[in-house]
Amino acid sequence: MKLNTNSNIYTIVYTTIVVVIVAGVLAFVSTALKPKQQENIALEKMQSLLRSARLGEDVSARDNKSEYIKDLYSKHMTNDFVLNWEGNVIEGEAFEIDLQAQYDIIKQIAAAKTPEAAQARRERLELPVFVCTIGDKVLNIFPCYGPGLWGPVWGYIAVEDDFETIYGAIFDHKGETPGLGAEIAHPPFYNQFVGKKLSRDGAFKSIAIVKGGGQASNPNGVDAISGGTITSQSLERAIAMWLNEYQAYFNIKRAAITAADNCNEECCGEETSNDESGECENEGQNHEVKEHHTK
Repeated sequence: MKLNTNSNIYTIVYTTIVVVIVAGVLAFVSTALKPKQQENIALEKMQSLLRSARLGEDVSARDNKSEYIKDLYSKHMTNDFVLNWEGNVIEGEAFEIDLQAQYDIIKQIAAAKTPEAAQARRERLELPVFVCTIGDKVLNIFPCYGPGLWGPVWGYIAVEDDFETIYGAIFDHKGETPGLGAEIAHPPFYNQFVGKKLSRDGAFKSIAIVKGGGQASNPNGVDAISGGTITSQSLERAIAMWLNEYQAYFNIKRAAITAADNCNEECCGEETSNDESGECENEGQNHEVKEHHTK
């Protein structure tokens, strides 16, 4: 019997077969490419972390960019861990933390109507920290994430081991306007963060991104993007929200710095000796000096 190609049944069957074949091909391609996609995402994250520490800026000049990033990351990123809201290390993989999910929790904390509700949400936080070593310098790198004008904005801020001075920063976006908000991803903007402070009068003070904020007399400010007011304000809020949640960790580390300094001044003077374990011995009392910048 001759097939009637003009019938509705033929059209439906033919369309169904084509859709199934195309869907199968797309599913196969997606599955086949997924490992490569995941590798590219990981490489991009590695590069962002390195660039926040002012490393890897010359990657475009390298023949094998992937291997260069991996080698640089392996050499300088010496530790990473996850913190809870109290600033204590908990189980988890810092590199795998979903920043958007954590931002949602931070937003819920800010919107909580009672201290009890805020605390219940804060206990769900998983805050990643990345430690970068450059010679004798040890940096702690902290992420930020939040909404921009047209999509999410995010970045990483590298802080020196005084837990006050910014060593470097890098930011990116999903869909900000080219030439305006998208300028957060370019050196003239993020290089302003180098040397800025995260405290004022002994208390936490986040970075203000405002017009004229980049003056040398303003240790806590950077200049906003001309024509990118909404993106600048959004990034400012994201940085403040995230760094505020890390303050418990900052306080722990600053207390360790003070304790170490006091030990050096009071019990590690000329009449004391340091054994190989790093303990100070003075008149029968041992004061353990703990390194204050790593896990």
